[in-house]
Amino acid sequence: QVQLVESGGGLVQPGGSLRLSCAASGFTFSSYWMRWYRQAPGKGRELVADITSAGGSTNYADSVKGRFTISRDNAKNTVYLQMNSLKAEDTAVYYCNVNLGRLYGTVWGQGTQVTVSS
Repeated sequence: QVQLVESGGGLVQPGGSLRLSCAASGFTFSSYWMRWYRQAPGKGRELVADITSAGGSTNYADSVKGRFTISRDNAKNTVYLQMNSLKAEDTAVYYCNVNLGRLYGTVWGQGTQVTVSS
């Protein structure tokens, strides 16, 4: 059974940091790009960052560039999102995502809430 489980969300003050984790199971993790999305209240889901299967290349939304870092540990089947210099507008539910192709489709985690507030 393919599963993505996010953790690490919480309440943080502006300027603070959080590290999100996404533990994957049920597929060959090291073969797939991984992505982090977020959805703020009343808004659509936004791609935050992605990382290639071996971790050699990453991409970021302009809104998080220079503040967030995506990484992965293929030995632990886990992808991370290090979030620094957090702003109120980063408040959202953050989701881990993988596209397993035509046969198995796109898989989402349950999401983890990040709230940036003083």
